[in-house]
Amino acid sequence: MLRSIATFLCLRCQPVTALPLHLRSRATHSVAENQQTVEALYDLSVDIQKVRKLKGWVLLQSPAYTKEVAELLKNMGASGPIIAHILTSHPEAVLCNPEQIYTQKELWMSVCPNQRELVGVIEKFPASFFTSSSHHDNQRNNISYFQSLNLNKRVITKLMASAPQSFSRPVEQNELMVHTLQQAYQELGGEEANMKIWLQKLLSQNPFVLLKPPEVLRENFLFLRDKGFSTPQLLHLLSRLKGFVTELNPDSMRRTLLYSQDTIGCSETELRDIILRCPALLYYPESTLAERFEGLLSAGISMCQITATPTVLELTTQIVNYRVQQLKARGYDIRTGSLEVLNGTKKDFEMSFGKLQLRRERPLFNPVAPLKADD
Repeated sequence: MLRSIATFLCLRCQPVTALPLHLRSRATHSVAENQQTVEALYDLSVDIQKVRKLKGWVLLQSPAYTKEVAELLKNMGASGPIIAHILTSHPEAVLCNPEQIYTQKELWMSVCPNQRELVGVIEKFPASFFTSSSHHDNQRNNISYFQSLNLNKRVITKLMASAPQSFSRPVEQNELMVHTLQQAYQELGGEEANMKIWLQKLLSQNPFVLLKPPEVLRENFLFLRDKGFSTPQLLHLLSRLKGFVTELNPDSMRRTLLYSQDTIGCSETELRDIILRCPALLYYPESTLAERFEGLLSAGISMCQITATPTVLELTTQIVNYRVQQLKARGYDIRTGSLEVLNGTKKDFEMSFGKLQLRRERPLFNPVAPLKADD
């Protein structure tokens, strides 16, 4: 009796061979997941673990069109790694009906120069391409509207990619905002001949400007006018701020202007001049400005230097400190020199820094000094 019980327990306790990790993962989720989708994604080298972690609900859906979506992307010129990247970052794409995707492709190709560029857009903004079929009519109407404005195709493509919400809503809402922008430009003295270029730059810099209520623009200009800015100055600010003019609001601008005036110790007229040379001051909160003023002053830069070149306030404290150290290593004293060398993008600074280095290394040539001749 005891021997039979022992034999039974030994049989029950036999070691079980472990499944490989990817098979274990499949087995764990096999009850609810659509196995055809999972297998197709595996075949495409999609990161299934990442999909499960971030958007696991996609794997539960049926029907799914994984192979069809991949085939469409491949026919457009997408490589295997690019397809895998798109489906890993936006797995919802496999739930789009193939007919819906073909319609999307036709819409996008009406503004995209070629399929290669469209693949690049889809890789960066997959959610903008794989959208609901219920938006197709609005998309088509909005594309036609922006084309009627004679905007560059690449600008329209950028709008569709960066701010797809503006294309999925009724065209009348975009017409109203564009009309408000054009009206503001004309009322401030902008030339009709330059309006298209101005509008393109504005929309390129901030595509989300279309999603703002038109009233925001009017309120901001009324506030700035009350602060003493003339009509030509307002046009200058509108052109410099471009799309970011709708990101402002009177309350935040009021606090920023008060803080800047108190910190600099200047008159309202002087402050307006500083704002015109550095409009970005209008949208920085007090905390950001406080940190940047403190960083510049700690580096040995005077307030007079800051007001002479206010655009240095657009640089973070980390960037300023790095550039000051770089200049100091080359013998440039930022406390007595111009701050213009600090300004600009990384490329701008490297060019300015390179010129300083060449000037330091190049020997001065005096055309009047006699030439040394061999004896």
